[in-house]
Amino acid sequence: MEHILVIDDDETFNEVLTRALRRRGLEAAGVTDAATALVRANQQPPDRVVLDLNLAGNSGLALIAPLLAINPACRIVVLTGYASIATAVDAIKLGAVQYLAKPVEVDAIVAAFDAKARATGEALSAVEPLSVDRLEWEHIQRVLHEHDGNVSATARALKMHRRTLQRKLSKRPVKS
Repeated sequence: MEHILVIDDDETFNEVLTRALRRRGLEAAGVTDAATALVRANQQPPDRVVLDLNLAGNSGLALIAPLLAINPACRIVVLTGYASIATAVDAIKLGAVQYLAKPVEVDAIVAAFDAKARATGEALSAVEPLSVDRLEWEHIQRVLHEHDGNVSATARALKMHRRTLQRKLSKRPVKS
């Protein structure tokens, strides 16, 4: 049986997801921080990983390479409450097989591990064009990523007042 490791700092979400995976007959364990995740992965290398993008303020993407070093065949699905194209591209480039925005159904997570999704590039496909507000959000996220999260440098690059940019960043991303 394949072992699934759930890495999410939200203890309640972690427990609920781990329990839901077990009810589906899957072997699942949950951890809430990066250090524990790596210790657990070394003890029992996971076949699948559900990885939160934001782990207590740090990027979960930093765990992809070490997890793949432990088990190169590991399939990693990245979850986030603040989806952006820039981080989705980064996750896929680093080796994740899928990138999903929360809230997400457990069945969608299980289906995301399917290797066919990786081969066909479904992780980044879009059914409808994005709204103008969503395009703005994606552009801001891309420029912010290019400036390593530096809000002042991003504001200068976007020719926008820093406080205006901070207000835009403090809001949840708009829906597509």
